[in-house]
Amino acid sequence: MKTKSVLTQTEVTQILAAARTEAQNNGWAVSIAVTDDGGHLLGFERLDGCAPIGGYIAIEKARTSALGRRESKGYEEMVNGGRTAFVTAPLLTSLEGGVPVIIDGQTIGAVGVSGVKADQDAQVAKAGVAVVSAQ
Repeated sequence: MKTKSVLTQTEVTQILAAARTEAQNNGWAVSIAVTDDGGHLLGFERLDGCAPIGGYIAIEKARTSALGRRESKGYEEMVNGGRTAFVTAPLLTSLEGGVPVIIDGQTIGAVGVSGVKADQDAQVAKAGVAVVSAQ
């Protein structure tokens, strides 16, 4: 039998705070979603000025990253590389900005961010992930 860490509300709050700080320090209006390893929403924030669609996309980026156990950017690269069938795959979005939370080699959740350029979304998500990966 294996054991693994899980995200508690303490870590979810820390992730949201770190990601929010990164976004606000750069003047970026984004939505931030945190999911468990099954892609189920644990926490969410839509910062002032972020378009409503950003909330939906952030959640889907986090879900994609959690279920795929990889950054959502990988799927975007596949599509851009010619593997266009991935745009029809259920339960995933082929957009950069979803980052898994990996502890002891196991994906325990993910952070998805949407609202600015793709690499900036990823930067904000990684800032959130870093706060728990460093513990």
